[in-house]
Amino acid sequence: MATHATAELDRTRIATLTAREQQRLDERTPESRALYERARKSLSGGVASAYQEREPWPIYLSHGAGSHVWDVDGNEMVDFHNGFGAMVQGHAHPAIVRAVRERVALGTHFAAPTEDAIVVAEELSHRFGLPRWRFVNSGTEATMDAIRIARAHTGRDTVVKIFGSYHGHHDYVMVSIGFFFYDIGYSEIYSSLPYGAGIPKAVSDLTVSVPFNDAGAMERRLERLFEEGRPPACVIMEPAMMNLGVVMPEPGYLEAVRELTRRLGVVLIFDEVKTGLCIAPGGATEWFGVTADLVTLAKTLGGGLPAGAIGGSEELFEVVERGTVYQVGTYNGNPLSMAAARASLLEVLTPDAYEHLEALEERLLTGCQAVIDRYALPGYAVGVGAKGCVTFSPARIVDYETFKAHQDGELSELAWLYNMNRRVFMTPGREEEWTLSVLHVPEDCDAFVAAFEEMAADLTA
Repeated sequence: MATHATAELDRTRIATLTAREQQRLDERTPESRALYERARKSLSGGVASAYQEREPWPIYLSHGAGSHVWDVDGNEMVDFHNGFGAMVQGHAHPAIVRAVRERVALGTHFAAPTEDAIVVAEELSHRFGLPRWRFVNSGTEATMDAIRIARAHTGRDTVVKIFGSYHGHHDYVMVSIGFFFYDIGYSEIYSSLPYGAGIPKAVSDLTVSVPFNDAGAMERRLERLFEEGRPPACVIMEPAMMNLGVVMPEPGYLEAVRELTRRLGVVLIFDEVKTGLCIAPGGATEWFGVTADLVTLAKTLGGGLPAGAIGGSEELFEVVERGTVYQVGTYNGNPLSMAAARASLLEVLTPDAYEHLEALEERLLTGCQAVIDRYALPGYAVGVGAKGCVTFSPARIVDYETFKAHQDGELSELAWLYNMNRRVFMTPGREEEWTLSVLHVPEDCDAFVAAFEEMAADLTA
């Protein structure tokens, strides 16, 4: 990730190439346009989630198999989007298809426990080194319940998070996610800013943000909260930030946070919705060797079905076991989701699968970095496990402020268009990253690198 001399890019040329590639994509997706015109008459914005929106219209998919997906226009693409990181198993993996098919025939929902949920909990306990688990249906529910557990355990209300991190869409974490510099305040005392309307100020004020990769700043903020009579219940954070591309923790940072929170009696929650089961069998907990008090999972857990989980120590889960906290949900531990999760953990995400993912990741990172060096682009390739990205920045990104100051959003948009027009399906937005699956092959990585190199050549011609 060392900085290097970079070419001076022509912003007019970037704009010209962006317009050209946008026109090409529009011409290749007339059926998506037609579906959008139909959808927006009943679906708000023509989509099921705001994160599926795109101008001038979204790209609607029809099906997927292995490492490929097809849109409604019949365009076949190698999938590096993978459902915002959920499909590390690949699409329609035979083991998961078989497990779900067999479970469907036996009944799809009971709101009663099944054996599969026990097996999944046992496997997660083994992988993450945390003895107690409960299931939910999404990452949002997982972080919501984890915070409630932490509050009940400590008897405190204040939540501390990392500025720029996304932890789902419930009120207490829809705070301090993405804003202009002049809004956010000083890094020692960031403003508590609701992410969109409909979040009461009384709620957002209970959430305090600190910068990533700065244990000293976190310590000072936590101590100040104690002095103000607002002692924090928890720190919730991604061990590696996955909402600013990929931002890795500095050496010793996670260990310092673990020591700090333990010393001050603050519950440490690792949000592993994006990293858990994706970068290692035991997620970031295993990869970095730091164990939090609570861990939240989702995305990869269900193999494409809605599933989430909260794991924690016996001490933290005591408030659940004695009924102080009502951790509930009609669809928690749904039989279909648990059957898929069981097959995924025992048959798909095996030690050999992780070795395969690491080899693919290395091929992709090496290929992208070689293009960056060859064409002197401002940026670097960074990733871990199945996750990675090209960060278009002349300086290394370590937190939200460096991301906003240096990351080039215009290049990110252009790279997405080049990918889409060269049959590489990628997550849109400067904040996103690629996700590999166990069904990807080396040639898939080469296709990604080839599209990237074509863009680099056009930019610097």
